Amino acid sequence: MAGVHSSTFDGGSAAASQGRRLLFLQAMPTAFFRALARELTRRGHKCHRINFNGGDRLFWRLPNGVDFRGRPEEWPGFLAQRLAAWRTTDVVLAGDERPLHRAAVRVATSRGVRVHVFEEGYFRPHWITHELGGVNGNSRLPPDPGWFRREAACLPPLEPPAAVRTSFFRRSIDDVLYNLAALAWQRRYPHYRTHRPWPFYVEYASWLRRIARAPLAKCRLVRNRRRLGCAAGGHFLFPLQLDSDYQVRRHSPHGAMAPALRDVIRSFAARAPADAVLAVKAHPLDNAMTNWRALARSLAVEHGVADRIVYLAGGSLESALAGCRGVVTVNSTAGLAALAQGLPVITLGRAIYDIAGLTFGGSLDNFWERAEPPDRTIFDAFRRVVMDRTQINGGFYGAAAVRRAVAGAVAKIERGRQDEALGADDRLARTAAATTVV
Repeated sequence: MAGVHSSTFDGGSAAASQGRRLLFLQAMPTAFFRALARELTRRGHKCHRINFNGGDRLFWRLPNGVDFRGRPEEWPGFLAQRLAAWRTTDVVLAGDERPLHRAAVRVATSRGVRVHVFEEGYFRPHWITHELGGVNGNSRLPPDPGWFRREAACLPPLEPPAAVRTSFFRRSIDDVLYNLAALAWQRRYPHYRTHRPWPFYVEYASWLRRIARAPLAKCRLVRNRRRLGCAAGGHFLFPLQLDSDYQVRRHSPHGAMAPALRDVIRSFAARAPADAVLAVKAHPLDNAMTNWRALARSLAVEHGVADRIVYLAGGSLESALAGCRGVVTVNSTAGLAALAQGLPVITLGRAIYDIAGLTFGGSLDNFWERAEPPDRTIFDAFRRVVMDRTQINGGFYGAAAVRRAVAGAVAKIERGRQDEALGADDRLARTAAATTVV
């Protein structure tokens, strides 16, 4: 059976002309995968889907969907059988660190099947991410500034993207529909367990509490912005990420945001300039399961900097970056926004932009006084290559955003050259760099 898949993949150009055979796995609660499969089918490709819960069934609603109802340990064997039976050339998924997807990536790559991974855009707004093999800490882009310079030299100047409006309302409705469908069909999938840390109804209850407290949060935000503006030594920024984010859970030595926040405040108290302030910014999609304001205040009191820690529960990232002296991040895309503005950045975990010449290479304790802005030429080369290789203009939520994203995704899937564009030495460099973090 392995020979079937090897020959299919090796004849990549023939597969592209004769039609790909694509297997879709899980995505975010969005119509994007359904729209993408419909367009690929219209263009002569064959699309299948494996559903793991009722939400997957609801958001597919196309032919060639089958259910996986077994136990997790049965999944790799089930997948291998499906890949062979369907003579699959490509697997399509979102979130390569979900447990089911980690296993799928291993099975697919061992059989020579391309794995297309979709994720939120590295550069935001107006973009989504598409990479072969993995995203974020699993990206195959090498951490070599020289490589980016060489590749960028062959690329045309960046064109401004078409503005894309994504709908938070649509995102919320789709999330509710997905989870209700998963609950309604729970008995059909008795062994399915969500990759998220909390049950959806617990998260929703916490969101309602956050919404109820929004007026008070807005008043605090205005007051704390004034404090930032009055700081004689300026401010540093630590943008929080979601605890449910696999960027934090799998690509960070902390494994969660609370230990990271503890380390940042400890280091700031010990080594930052005495007249500087640290702004801790909440993630805009934080579900309020953790009281980050209270935790930041407690840690600030513990380390004697209660008057130098400012918590921002709202507001734009751009406003928080204004006048900033530097950004500390686990591996958030906020780091890319800071680099684009020429601000010093240090990462505490693995990130595609953690490259010599872009981010601070020393310790966190030394960052506060020794940080330097990124090399503009390296960042420009990095951005041009990342845009060309991994970014698609569009969005996952909203009809117009999805239509644009589908058009770009179809073009990239049919082209299918990204994997070949990275040599073996480049992939080994990225792997070697990643192993030094964990």
